[in-house]
Amino acid sequence: MADFEIAFGETEMHEGGYVNDPVDRGGETYRGIARNFHPNWPGWRIIDQLKATQPDEFKRQIEEHQGLIDMTKQFYRSQFWDPIQGGKIPNQSLANKIFDTGVNQGVASSVGYLQESLNLLNRNQRNYPDIKVDKKMGPITLKSLQAFLKLESGHPDYLLKLLNLMQAAKYLEIMRRDSTQERFARGWLNRVDLR
Repeated sequence: MADFEIAFGETEMHEGGYVNDPVDRGGETYRGIARNFHPNWPGWRIIDQLKATQPDEFKRQIEEHQGLIDMTKQFYRSQFWDPIQGGKIPNQSLANKIFDTGVNQGVASSVGYLQESLNLLNRNQRNYPDIKVDKKMGPITLKSLQAFLKLESGHPDYLLKLLNLMQAAKYLEIMRRDSTQERFARGWLNRVDLR
């Protein structure tokens, strides 16, 4: 079964440190936690306090603040890993992809991509029945995932390709709809593996 620490380590490489980009819809962001989307994350109180008391040093201090680092990891576990039931996913590469896409595009989108991909790869329901694309990770989705992996001798390659294509299609849609978001293209595309 998949390991959170491995998935988190990969996602953390994409997220960086503290950023406050006015074009970013998430606004002020710390290690990928966007204030506009997660205003109640308790780490914001610590960051605000450090900004107020040590404005010249706060960026360095928040990067080294062990309490913030621990809060960040707990946030990712509770908001993204647990909802995708990452510890029940039988393949680490798939868990990494579903987790990272969930972090960047939302858990519902990530799980929806998985469900749709499993349906597309079931050979018109000869391998296993279609599942409802309800965008929630549950026992039926996990059972279909296990059936897919068993039939593919444990190799998730086709499933990973579809997940990456759907993720990339969403990025294209965002940039086509709002050209100000093109500045994030390289960072987004670093998350997509089209090998």
